[in-house]
Amino acid sequence: MKTKIMLGMSALVSCVPFIYLLGNDSASTKELPKKEITQHEMMEDEEQPCVFMSLMGEQSIEGSATVKTNSKFMETISKGEEWLIQAQNADGGWGAGARNNQSERNPHAVSSDPATTAMSAMALYRCGFSMEKGQHKETLKKSVLFLLNEIEKNQNSPYITQIRGTQIQGKLGEHIDAILTLQFFNQLLPTLNDDLMKKRVKEGIQVCVDKIEKSMGDSGKVGSSGWAGVLQSSFANSGLEMAAKIEDIKVNKNKIQQARAYQKSNYNPESQSAKTEDGAGIMLYAVSSSVRNSAEEAKEAEQVFKKAKAEGKIERDAVLNEQNLERLGYSKEKAKSYDVATKVYQSAKVTAMREDVLNGFGNNGGEEFLSFLQTGESMVVNHDDDWKKWYDNIGGRMMQIQNADGSWNGHHCITSPSFCTATCLMILSIENDIKNLQK
Repeated sequence: MKTKIMLGMSALVSCVPFIYLLGNDSASTKELPKKEITQHEMMEDEEQPCVFMSLMGEQSIEGSATVKTNSKFMETISKGEEWLIQAQNADGGWGAGARNNQSERNPHAVSSDPATTAMSAMALYRCGFSMEKGQHKETLKKSVLFLLNEIEKNQNSPYITQIRGTQIQGKLGEHIDAILTLQFFNQLLPTLNDDLMKKRVKEGIQVCVDKIEKSMGDSGKVGSSGWAGVLQSSFANSGLEMAAKIEDIKVNKNKIQQARAYQKSNYNPESQSAKTEDGAGIMLYAVSSSVRNSAEEAKEAEQVFKKAKAEGKIERDAVLNEQNLERLGYSKEKAKSYDVATKVYQSAKVTAMREDVLNGFGNNGGEEFLSFLQTGESMVVNHDDDWKKWYDNIGGRMMQIQNADGSWNGHHCITSPSFCTATCLMILSIENDIKNLQK
């Protein structure tokens, strides 16, 4: 322990100027001058790891539910919405900035990128806004057009954008732009009324699916990962699962099965331990990814088992396990897959809500926010009533750490206020998306 503390302090001292810049929350971000960041500037410096913040800012979430009163909760969301809308760039996008300039907190001083734009647009949709109607429909229409233009001019590239070296790519992976755009477009498509826009979005979905599948090896892991690549792979799998439910979208089901197997392999329910090699050594990232990507399959298993009981095919008190699934006629392989998914989900869910795991690096970065989001969504997907306790505690925590101007930002790794504000709004407004998540 003494060695760990000394190493942490040594690394911390070497990063004091950077920490000061990140911690200066009193500075206004709206009034700073605009500045374009070139692709060359984004790629100039080699990415550095962020472990120097691992001993900072520990804060329990237990009891945070008492903070989440309805009036203050709505005020928190409204302030976040307004900040995010004002942070949109003139081209319709939002940006996280360069991975070698994480101290930049002015949302208008960075170029737009698809990953941050998709996350921001998803957040506004989840908060109840739409490009079809309402006061901010033009804001969202511009964001959709920004994403479509990036996809359509890069169809022959491995990526949907030529913008490289962003914070989000560096921390999550090179394919995160296509992955988050796919997630947004999956949710956007059913809300559209204009036939031409529907056609363009549907074609964009197929392009994103194809690029993601090409990036995945037989291991089920998305290639060109960032330092917390397990999160990139997790979002890819949930995006492919959603796309597979859309009529006429071609998704390779083997890729989904491989992706599910990869995520399940990262967590051992018997020992309640996780492989963290692809998650920057942080258990929170690996566990939240495992629980999110076992949720859909665990739900399938629960549904088929419940139906079998109702039809009298198996005893009412029978336990969902590999042996009983085989008795129902499932192949050994499928029975084992359902059994493992259920065990991983149930155990990883509990582990993901443990205080020591929730601390992640010890304070909040964008990866922590993404991990919280995945845990909550997985419980909603699986019709799990435990999500209510999670929601109240995490919701209270989010309210306590909001900046005075309405934004949120990370204090390590993904520090971008646009990306972090969007992710926190996604967490706080998850109640609005229950029906879509449970389809």
